[in-house]
Amino acid sequence: MAHTEIRKEIQSLRKQLEHHNFKYYVENRPEISDYDFDRLMKRLTDLEKAHPEFEDANSPSRRVGGEPLKHFNTVAHSIPMMSIDNTYSEAEVREFDERVKKNLGHSKISYVIEEKIDGVSITLLYEKGRLTVAATRGNGAQGDDVTENVRTISAVPLEIPRAGLGSKPAVPGMLEVRGEIYMPKKSFEKLNEEKEKKAEELFANPRNACAGSLKLLAPKLVAKRDLSIFVHGHARVEKGTIPENEQDFLRYLKELGFKTIQTHFASDIDEAIRFIEKFKTKKDALPYEVDGLVIKVNSFKAQAALGATSKSPRWAIAYKYPAERAETVLADIKIQVGRTGVLTPVAILKPVRLAGTTVSRASLHNQDEIGRLDARIGDFVLVEKSGMIIPKVVEVLAEKRKKPLKKFHFPGHCPVCGSTVVREEEFVAVRCVNLACPAQLKGKIRHFVSRDAMDIEGMGIMLIEQLVDKGIVKTLPDIYSLSEHTISELERMGAKSAFNVITAVQASKSRPLYRLIHALGIPDVGEHGAQVLAERYNSLEELMDAGYDDLIQIHEVGEIVAKSIVEFFRQKGTQEALAGLKKAGVRFNIKEKRKAAAGFSGKHFVITGTLDSYSRAEAEKKIRLLGGSTSSSVSGNTDCLIIGKEPGSKLAKAKKLGVNIIEEKEFLALLKGAE
Repeated sequence: MAHTEIRKEIQSLRKQLEHHNFKYYVENRPEISDYDFDRLMKRLTDLEKAHPEFEDANSPSRRVGGEPLKHFNTVAHSIPMMSIDNTYSEAEVREFDERVKKNLGHSKISYVIEEKIDGVSITLLYEKGRLTVAATRGNGAQGDDVTENVRTISAVPLEIPRAGLGSKPAVPGMLEVRGEIYMPKKSFEKLNEEKEKKAEELFANPRNACAGSLKLLAPKLVAKRDLSIFVHGHARVEKGTIPENEQDFLRYLKELGFKTIQTHFASDIDEAIRFIEKFKTKKDALPYEVDGLVIKVNSFKAQAALGATSKSPRWAIAYKYPAERAETVLADIKIQVGRTGVLTPVAILKPVRLAGTTVSRASLHNQDEIGRLDARIGDFVLVEKSGMIIPKVVEVLAEKRKKPLKKFHFPGHCPVCGSTVVREEEFVAVRCVNLACPAQLKGKIRHFVSRDAMDIEGMGIMLIEQLVDKGIVKTLPDIYSLSEHTISELERMGAKSAFNVITAVQASKSRPLYRLIHALGIPDVGEHGAQVLAERYNSLEELMDAGYDDLIQIHEVGEIVAKSIVEFFRQKGTQEALAGLKKAGVRFNIKEKRKAAAGFSGKHFVITGTLDSYSRAEAEKKIRLLGGSTSSSVSGNTDCLIIGKEPGSKLAKAKKLGVNIIEEKEFLALLKGAE
């Protein structure tokens, strides 16, 4: 095939694929089957691989994700990405309307009302119609360049006007639009199901899942998260014009091929308030999370006249619906036993619709909370769900008791193994202290094999349940005695799955020391605490021999933690488990490989506030691998405080002590220089 013909075919395939992406992800009207779409994509990727001279950053083949990223670059926003003031009442909405009228000097104001998507704010820059930069809000002045991740989102046009559209509106030479990236409810549920099978920590809500996905340095993994977008506004326009109001501008965006936010036009504030009340009953049926509505002055000219404060535009306000509550009956109280032996009460409810889902279980937290609520089986209760997975009982309607109900008495014995439970005076938790308790064992195994611990991929909840219930695994060391044959004969397990599990089990024998310490589940010692201990001791044996007086000298190890560590290693069950792990070949002395990087080696860091580029655990790990150390509190030993959004009291203390303070962009620059 001639060079020119290859280029033409590649261009044709790209246009076809973008057209079908638009039909599927924006209009929800697919024209071809998944099989046919995959065939077109395969042909394109084969041609691009064979002819790299035709490479294009905006090719639809980028939707599947490219090579892993080393870090996110920081992008300065030409126009600040502001937050919108919130309101929760009709009176406050009317006050907003009065302020707008007063500042504009006339009383006839029309509004556009948009769904307030509970996702991650994003800005998209198009130059000559091509997507060049996608960035998060960050601190409003600057954010992360997440272009490679955003290119994997099929609802985002890589070029405008989008291929296959009938109309071809004029496109400015530079157009920057803003929107909200979100994760659909079904995709969120599917993701959490997968994480649960792998014994990984679940995302609290779709917004957190979306934010976590965009922060991944692996575009191929982002591509699998099924993210989408709604575009709702603009930041700047150069070398061209756009319509003069919100309503017409959103139509224009749709003509360009953007997935636009759902809106309602209101000729005045009374109509806007009527819509707010009407929408309340519809929002939970949407396939994505909405936590309110945004009311915007329609005219761009009026918006410019109103201006903004240092934080928020004066021409928009967000009406947020209060957390929903529902009344139902407390049918029963069940006691669950966790990996540390803690007994947790769960309310079993008469099923009730709440925030778009049927709720039949809710949290009662602990024994004291049951006493505070005076919750009794048979009571009418109010249940609240505010963006979290598990709803909670917030109130008992005692006045509705038609007959005397028995007070609920917390059990004196473990509901799983029957052992006596204890409650230490200074703690709220009631605990089963039988280390052989099956409920504890399942929880301990789930924690032991989790990604942040020994990272045994494939050993999810279903497999753990079978292994314990069938008596195959009775202690942690038994994991290392499993065979492919044993696993392959279990339900929903085959030869390939069994092979993968055993391979992961063998690999886990050589995890770094801090992971092993974390995996053991020492009470009061989390992942950060495990890292602190691994920095102080060269092996698990050294930690086991450490006494209370030695431990208490370590910065960040207080009296409670030191006591927990000593008590944990003193227990016969712990000693037997560790002996079994060592006999199975688990290494007790592997330290993280670090390098002495300039700016990090020998220095002590503390992080405060929320970072956009990394979770705190990820940032701390990077610091450690470059030769630095981390702490959760500022002291005279602190060399540097890294501040993210909403820094806490650590900032004031650091200033008082004269500690070097840097923002996230400076931290990222340090990382870039060190790596």
